[in-house]
Amino acid sequence: MQRVTDNVCTDTTLRGCNPSYVTTGDGVVVIDTPQLPTRAVAMRQEAESHGPIRYLVNTEHHVDHIFGNYYFKGAGTVVNHQGLYDNFMVLTPDLDPYEYAHEAIPTDDPEGEAIFPPRDEYYADPNKGRIVFTGDLTLRVGEHTFRLLHTPGHTPGQLAVHVPEERVVFTGDTIFNECQTWLMTSNVEEWLAALDRIKALDVDHVVPGHGPVTTLKYLDTQRSVLLEWRAAVAAAIAKGWSREETIARVNFAERYPVDIGQGYMMEHIQTLNAASLYDKLTSVPAGK
Repeated sequence: MQRVTDNVCTDTTLRGCNPSYVTTGDGVVVIDTPQLPTRAVAMRQEAESHGPIRYLVNTEHHVDHIFGNYYFKGAGTVVNHQGLYDNFMVLTPDLDPYEYAHEAIPTDDPEGEAIFPPRDEYYADPNKGRIVFTGDLTLRVGEHTFRLLHTPGHTPGQLAVHVPEERVVFTGDTIFNECQTWLMTSNVEEWLAALDRIKALDVDHVVPGHGPVTTLKYLDTQRSVLLEWRAAVAAAIAKGWSREETIARVNFAERYPVDIGQGYMMEHIQTLNAASLYDKLTSVPAGK
């Protein structure tokens, strides 16, 4: 894992999110878990080599941030925002999160098949939040403060984890650094407000959900990505393009690669982003 500060480590080399941990004088706090089974087991072992895990904080409900929780059972207390907890590995018409986790095994973690749990066993206890909260929450472990800031936008239960003593913030997928941004069912206005909130922090290091560790300066780039997507789809609607025309013609694939291990998802991302924005921008508000 990459050492960001003397007490902060992250891994930006895996398929999935950037799982991280912070060591303190009274144990370890884990922030997000690898979705690949053998990587989750290895990360737990490494984290525990620095002391007992006190808390495991998830920044969002998407599979790549939470599936590895299963392999951290008995290691600290899991902390989830209510918006995350309510969506934890929930089957939707568009996605079976369990199958999405499993599809990565043959290509990215074949040894993980031996420890990949059967569906019923997994859902009996996926190791979701034991502490569930709304708004913000502050945890103190040893000499460290962990400010869990509700920063919705990418997801309703999105968190940023600010550790002032290390001058670091873990943003989850509020930041996609130098890779494709997944809009999915996000709320762009809330996402822009989340960027503003994070930018106001006094930090040197920004650990994004995907891509290399960066600085607060990159938040301006992330903002421009969101605004360009929204403006492009709004312009398409203004021209009278149909949903299908918008999906076919609004495309930012040349801008960035897809994050590690999911290059085959490029067209899906472009389609999903354009379609979700089209639907939001053309929806009729309730009561109208």
